[in-house]
Amino acid sequence: MVATSAACASPRDVDVAAWLARGGPFGATARVEIVETHAATIYLSGDRAWKLKRAVAFGYLDFTTPERRRAALDAELHLNRRTAPSLYLNLHSITVEKDGTLALDGRGAAIDWLLEMRRFPDEALLAKMVGRMTLDDALLMRLADAVVAFHATAGIAPGQDGAERIRRVVDGNTASMAEYPDTLDPQTATALTDRLKAWIARHSRLLDARARAGRIRHCHGDLHLANIVLLDGVPTPFDCLEFDAELATIDVLYDLAFLLMDFWARGLRREAGIVANRYLDLSAADESGIALVPFYMSVRASIRAHVLAAQAARTGAADDFDQARRYLALARDMLVAVPPRLVAIGGLSGSGKSTLARSVGGEIGVAPGARVLRSDVVRKRLAGVGPEQRLDPAQYTEESSRLVYAELRRLAGEALGAGQSVIVDAVFSDPAEREAIADVAALCGVGFHGFWLDVPEAERVRRIEARGPDASDANGDVARRQSTLPVVSGGWIVLAAGQDLPSLHRALERHLRAP
Repeated sequence: MVATSAACASPRDVDVAAWLARGGPFGATARVEIVETHAATIYLSGDRAWKLKRAVAFGYLDFTTPERRRAALDAELHLNRRTAPSLYLNLHSITVEKDGTLALDGRGAAIDWLLEMRRFPDEALLAKMVGRMTLDDALLMRLADAVVAFHATAGIAPGQDGAERIRRVVDGNTASMAEYPDTLDPQTATALTDRLKAWIARHSRLLDARARAGRIRHCHGDLHLANIVLLDGVPTPFDCLEFDAELATIDVLYDLAFLLMDFWARGLRREAGIVANRYLDLSAADESGIALVPFYMSVRASIRAHVLAAQAARTGAADDFDQARRYLALARDMLVAVPPRLVAIGGLSGSGKSTLARSVGGEIGVAPGARVLRSDVVRKRLAGVGPEQRLDPAQYTEESSRLVYAELRRLAGEALGAGQSVIVDAVFSDPAEREAIADVAALCGVGFHGFWLDVPEAERVRRIEARGPDASDANGDVARRQSTLPVVSGGWIVLAAGQDLPSLHRALERHLRAP
């Protein structure tokens, strides 16, 4: 949807930019760093960041007048306070005083506007962090928690036009890609558009049902790793899409899909899988929308492709051209069907089932990886509590366990039916439970693998006593009592799970690749 930029800077605008660059309102001796984006200039000084909208127009925004720039900055201030209130501080006028000098919030006429924000180190951006280190599971789960919490309070859009809304996005994106035929191969772009539209037609009832159910909300709209910062240990989204409420009013899974696509594009499939699964674990209302996630990720990748193509046209940078083509290919590949499969990982408490499931989940099936269904999480959901909230031991009955395993089978069948691979993580000590989960795969016509993790009792107890907050309520006594249960036999593959996680991961993958 990007159109050719129309530069509209006046001499007055140049004066403002020069005044800010010299440190005008920040103090005569202030050291100022300048960051340019396609629609704004950011001045960094001390512990503050100051944003000035550029007087530009694109197909999707118009900042050519002071009034429009003020409205955009005011929206940016208030909308971003939904997720990052400590970062977004105030909106200030830039005024011309009687003597012709410029001032911040002076007595003269306002000629432009400046957004004041709290500055943070670049290293705190998740986009920078993933380049230096692997994000640990706890941080990824806190990230998903933050997105779920934001979506839960975001304003709901009335209506039932879920399919039509996303069709307009695809149509607009098709037109934008067509503007750069030398960068984005027209044949590939057309084939991609045809597949996206076919996906919409196939899932139109689901898209509309999600709209009726209130899953279309005023979201962040630009939720990728460069727009998330770690503040005091909390992943904090900021810099939302503020200039067009309609563009930001989308399915919550489409909002999440930008983040998942960003992980996937960086080769971080494990991370994408962990965030996606934690989101669905916490948001039962979105479980039925799992079929839409690969589609939404593809749309996000196609938009990134045309944005980079537009950027390449402005900069002429070879890397921008290459990246635009890479994202177009990624958008295409995300719609390639991968036969779903069902993987069951069983073992006694403390055997590492959940750790292994998280490790391999992103490598199985279509984007964003397998739906990991954990019995401990499903048990808490059925009890109406959060995953880490402990249940009274009296709630662990044979009847409750029967309901948990039945729900695991139901959810697995729905996800498989939607084309998504599934990993079911449960003890599976009862032969009837193992047979029942294999039957789900047979009924869905998909491949099945059952794995049993074998770990000595002492090691299992040590792991349980060392772990922090977790969905499992098992303690050392539970682990010791389980040691009397019979060893699994009859078709399931036994893995010695006392080895390190990378070795265990590779062992499981070898079995999955075997004929």
